[in-house]
Amino acid sequence: MDSIALLLAATLSAGTILAIAALGLLINEKAGIVNLGAEGMMLCAAIAGFAAVVHTGNTWLGFAAGMAAGAALAAVFGLLVIWLNTNQYATGLALSLFGAGFSAFAGIKYVQEKLPEQTSFAIPFLSDIPFLGLALFRQHPVVYLAMAIAGFLIWFLGRTRAGLVLRSVGESPESAHALGYPVRRIRLAAVVAGGALCGLAGSYVSVVYTPLWVEGMIAGKGWIALALTTFATWRPARVLLGAYLFGGVTMLQFHLQGLGVDVAPQFLSMLPYLATIVVLVLISRNPVWIRVNMPGSLGKPFYPGG
Repeated sequence: MDSIALLLAATLSAGTILAIAALGLLINEKAGIVNLGAEGMMLCAAIAGFAAVVHTGNTWLGFAAGMAAGAALAAVFGLLVIWLNTNQYATGLALSLFGAGFSAFAGIKYVQEKLPEQTSFAIPFLSDIPFLGLALFRQHPVVYLAMAIAGFLIWFLGRTRAGLVLRSVGESPESAHALGYPVRRIRLAAVVAGGALCGLAGSYVSVVYTPLWVEGMIAGKGWIALALTTFATWRPARVLLGAYLFGGVTMLQFHLQGLGVDVAPQFLSMLPYLATIVVLVLISRNPVWIRVNMPGSLGKPFYPGG
């Protein structure tokens, strides 16, 4: 039972990375913007957060630095695609490549650095419950923050005027513009907010999940988060569940190796990516389902003067 509890705890921790990043990308896509630069933003945020903790010893400043790095890169991306009308897909890929190269360059001197000892977290009383305490209530606060962000987005997008305006911009920016809403500024705000969440996910990787810096340590999680938004049909609750599903597949490989299961480690390592491909293939079999849920102007430029 303890082994299963540890697997569940590891699943929540691994899924948190994907959940936060995918929720940030969901905000972008609800506004009609596709950002393929998540991987690059998360890498830059990872080195920014790690460096901040190395120099200050404060984990929360590391998260702040990561969010700032993600938001700054997202703002540059937003200015290019929203005001200069560059191609969203090409610009996102360029951002991802830039982030990979810049983080590798900036992180050279941090490869051998070590972070201060992490504080262990546990919710009083609840953490002492057999099985559930070990599985659910001894997580880092960011794990619970991811759940809170998902709940907030469900309420914000479905129950608030600002959320409805954001969705209307993603569905029909021309109609929103005709009603007097500043479409470009709303889209930029959504892109920056999404970048900040990707930055939080990236810094969580280097500061908490694997507290070290290694070149390319995000290892495709940004791309999985991007696929996760489609898998979840742009709904926050499904994003959260999907993130834990992928997190569970990721952690299962380590537990199977620990149990001595005779499976090639290369096959186990590719399980998360194989699961991503299988899910996308299954979803693509029903294009109507995607078309009904997908924001109407997703990936399309908007010209106010047109």
